[in-house]
Amino acid sequence: MRESSLARWAKLLPSQMAACRNRRHGDFDVWIQHIEALPQIPAQRVELDRDCISALPRQALPAEMLRDLETGLKQLHPWRKGPFNIHGVHIDTEWRSDWKWRRLQQAITPLNGRRVLDVGCGNGYHCWRMIGAGAELVIGIDPTQLYLAQFLAIGKFLGTQWPVHLLPLGIEDIPPELHAFDSVFSMGVLYHRRSPLDHLLELRGCLRRGGELVLETLVIEGPEGSTLLPSGRYAKMRNVWFIPSPETLAGWLLRCGFRDIRIVDVSFTTTEEQRATEWMRFESLADYL
Repeated sequence: MRESSLARWAKLLPSQMAACRNRRHGDFDVWIQHIEALPQIPAQRVELDRDCISALPRQALPAEMLRDLETGLKQLHPWRKGPFNIHGVHIDTEWRSDWKWRRLQQAITPLNGRRVLDVGCGNGYHCWRMIGAGAELVIGIDPTQLYLAQFLAIGKFLGTQWPVHLLPLGIEDIPPELHAFDSVFSMGVLYHRRSPLDHLLELRGCLRRGGELVLETLVIEGPEGSTLLPSGRYAKMRNVWFIPSPETLAGWLLRCGFRDIRIVDVSFTTTEEQRATEWMRFESLADYL
């Protein structure tokens, strides 16, 4: 990272990580203890290019070890993005994040050899899929420290050899006009921003010239110019600001200097794609509708 266009950010990272440690979540040390207590089980095979990210053992684990592994991973509840299979323990997450990846993977520029930034990456499910798609380097950023703990837990079984990193930071922590990434993903973030145009400009500043932005967000039906600003909660979420129509969003992107804009998919989110499970026992989409 220090020998590339990322060097300017690398100089800031030590102080940024120190600031994160100073404001760490009250349960973070407990989460780390749970991760350290997870059994060390070498994986015979790792699968990053399939719907379910998997670390597979040489032989099936004894029932008692499986129970201990499942109990330990459930200490990091709620699991929102996945799915994962860790040595026979299937982490059935709230979101079928693989469905989103299927909608995208044939439409985006192939990730082979590319440097990728995933903004608001959650626990890193899509970061692992990007590595599985051949990315040279993937950096995910998300300030939610539970997601970092989940990423570290999964990484304990997938191995440390992969060029993927999750930093507990927001996009505002990335130096402006860095222009370091070939592909930048922002999925499920835009509608949480009070100023969506500023977010789009921040994303553009992360991209190298000729790079590609992959943007996913809530939309409404309507012609260009249509935008919903909820007066209060939206689907029980307090922090929802601007929800544009697809045509309006395309106009925002043009105004922010993007070109060659394509809308590759408009889908309804169903209660099959987002739902409560034993790995995410809180309210989910069915409770919001």
